[in-house]
Amino acid sequence: MDSSAGSPKLLLKLLSATELRARVLSANIANQNTPGYTRREVRFEDVLRERLQRGSGVEDLDPVVVEDTLTPGREDGNNVNLEYELNSLRENRLIYEIYSSILQSQETFEKIALDAR
Repeated sequence: MDSSAGSPKLLLKLLSATELRARVLSANIANQNTPGYTRREVRFEDVLRERLQRGSGVEDLDPVVVEDTLTPGREDGNNVNLEYELNSLRENRLIYEIYSSILQSQETFEKIALDAR
């Protein structure tokens, strides 16, 4: 796979990670009052950045859902902060829209380039 920043395959992986993140954030919000629930988060971009810096391939890289054990919990053991989750959800949506726009622009450019031949 082409691991350049604008690669359609890489953009599809990024879109997939943001879609998964939206589901995980929604689950965190849904469980904000569940005693003992530990919030979850998606790890992808940080691992992607490391691999790209090393020049490693990203073909086998997939987003991973992990429990957040660092955020302090309430007395009932739940560590979901609704404000944080909602802000993260909004940020994730904007990132998804950016990746989607870039992918759409590339597809449009490629179509124009093919038509010009």
